[in-house]
Amino acid sequence: MRKFGRYELKNTAIAALQADPRVSYAAYIPTRYDPAAQTTQRFDLIIGQHGSARLVREYRNGFVDLAERRRAFVLSPLFPVGLIEPGDVDGFKRLEFRGLRYDLLLWAMVEEIETRYGVAFDRILIHGFSGGGQFVHRFAYLHAHRLFAVSIGAPGKVTLLDDTRDWWVGTRDVERRFGRPVQIDALQKLRVHFVVGADDIETDEITVERDSPLWMDGANEAGITRNDRIRTLAANWKQHGIESELEALPGVAHRGTGPVMDAAAAFFDRVLG
Repeated sequence: MRKFGRYELKNTAIAALQADPRVSYAAYIPTRYDPAAQTTQRFDLIIGQHGSARLVREYRNGFVDLAERRRAFVLSPLFPVGLIEPGDVDGFKRLEFRGLRYDLLLWAMVEEIETRYGVAFDRILIHGFSGGGQFVHRFAYLHAHRLFAVSIGAPGKVTLLDDTRDWWVGTRDVERRFGRPVQIDALQKLRVHFVVGADDIETDEITVERDSPLWMDGANEAGITRNDRIRTLAANWKQHGIESELEALPGVAHRGTGPVMDAAAAFFDRVLG
C-alpha cells in the first residue's frame, strides 16, 4: 500500500515539482483512488491553468465535483510571478521565457503525479482563462496529440495559425523555437471550447503598445477586446478545419471563476460523457 501524508489526498497542499522546485502545483485526488491497489489505476486528468493572478486553488477547486463524477484527477500548476526575471507576470503565457519551457514543466507535473500515485491518465483535458487561456491555446499547438479537450477562456493576446508571421503573433517559426511543428491533424481531433464573458470589453491589459517588449507587427490585429480576439482565434482555427464551440456568457465581465469556470466544467462533462 502506498503511504501518503494528510495533505496528499483529496484537496492536496501546494507541492513543489521535484524536477524543478521553482514551480509547484495543487491537485485533487478523487475518492475512487485506492492507495492499496497493486496495479496501475486509470483515470482521466483535468488541468486548471491559472492566469496572471495565480488563483491556483480556485482553478483546482472548480473542477472537483466534475472529477468525482467522471473519475478524474485535477491538476492546477503554479508558475510564480518573477520566476526568471523580477516582476515578470507573463512569461508562462508564451510557453517559453528566457530558456525556461513552461509547457515541459507542466508535463513533468503530470508525470510526477502518475508516478507518485501509481496511476495512468487516459484522457487529458485543460482549461485556462485570460493569461491561462493564452497558455492553453499555445500549449495545444505543441501538444494536441496528447490532449483530449481544451477550454480556452478570454485570452487577451492570441497566436493565430499563420505561417507568414513569427511567434507569438503567428506560427511560422514554431519548429525552430520549440523543436516541433504545429500538428494541424492533431488539433483537428481535439474537442475545443471557447468561452468569454459577453461584457468582457476592457482593453487596458491587452493592447500592445509600440514601446512594449511584446510589440510585433500585427500584435493588435486580432481585435480590440477579448471578445473580438477570441472570435478571431476561433475563426482562424475553423479555417484550418478545427471545429469548436464558442460561448459568450451574458452579463459576465472579465472573471474566470463562477460562470466561466462552470461553463468549462459543463463542456468537459459533455465530452467526457
